[in-house]
Amino acid sequence: MDHNVLKEARQIKNWTQKDTARALGITQAYLSMLETGRRAVSNRLVRKFLRVFDVPAVALPLPSEVSTAYTSPGTRNFGADLGALGYPGFAYLRGKVKKNPAAVLLDALSEANLDARVTEGLPWLALTYADMDWDWLIRNAKVRDRQNRLAFAVSLAAEVAESRNDNDRAHKLRQRLQSLERSRIATEDTFCHDSMTQAERRWLRERRSPIAAHWNLLTDMKGEHLAQAFP
Repeated sequence: MDHNVLKEARQIKNWTQKDTARALGITQAYLSMLETGRRAVSNRLVRKFLRVFDVPAVALPLPSEVSTAYTSPGTRNFGADLGALGYPGFAYLRGKVKKNPAAVLLDALSEANLDARVTEGLPWLALTYADMDWDWLIRNAKVRDRQNRLAFAVSLAAEVAESRNDNDRAHKLRQRLQSLERSRIATEDTFCHDSMTQAERRWLRERRSPIAAHWNLLTDMKGEHLAQAFP
């Protein structure tokens, strides 16, 4: 967590450093070092900070820049990231530290291969956090050439919103698709399942949905199936 987020949250609440330090269970001197960036905010303190200040996930810090070539850390638990943000499929992991949903979505879409349960949760992120920082997300998805994957996730989220007559969210998501349409990539891709066989690829080319075909993705995921799975 960036030190500025801690300071800004305290000021918005109109708390003194003494008030905040007491609520977080630390000394005022240590809080001062955290706010000036001289000490890093530990995961334990991040969890307490989120509880005390009730900071929405979309307000959590985002990196100012992301690398062009994404290298998977190999140990990233996207299920835990989704669970911490409230995804019911990983509800047992809700105690984990929250990350900004835009950052989680970007990194997940950048993976070559993901567990199917995780990929099903990505449209849920777009739907649930329709007010995330889309300018940051779309810009950095283009940096990594992942705009087609992002657009597909947003398309499914919009379908679910429309099936529920959630017109406000559907409208917001359709607006994002307009921005992504202008940068659609012609190269064929998968929805985070690059390890599929050639036989699977041929099968999906013939049976994928019109939306998946439009975004040049090989996947059998459809919004009508997700609508039943999302609460």
